[in-house]
Amino acid sequence: MGQDSMSGQIAFDLTGVSETGAEGEMEIGPGILNPFGTVHAGALIWFADVIATNLVLGGRPVSEGMDSFPVAVTLNAQLLANRREGRLTARSRWVRRGRRVSTVRTEVVDAGGRVLLDLTSTHIDAR
Repeated sequence: MGQDSMSGQIAFDLTGVSETGAEGEMEIGPGILNPFGTVHAGALIWFADVIATNLVLGGRPVSEGMDSFPVAVTLNAQLLANRREGRLTARSRWVRRGRRVSTVRTEVVDAGGRVLLDLTSTHIDAR
């Protein structure tokens, strides 16, 4: 890799999707840390956004070339705290569930329940 190249690795599990919410878990590892040794804000946002997207999908599997996908058109994120190690949980719930436009609130918390990220996202579903 060149001097201006960067790499990372993010992995997490979708642990459940229901009519009212979605949840996932992510272990903090070296591939998602920023130069200060805490989780990169982008990794937290991506984690939260994917869990929110799965809520909007309602458990439908994601595949390349699928007919419709609930594209996030707005993301409003508040980074409230951070961690260097441990397991994180993202929980998404409906703010407004519409036919084409839906809004979801997702909180990412640490093992002690402290909120690290509060993300509100609006999705357009092309179904």
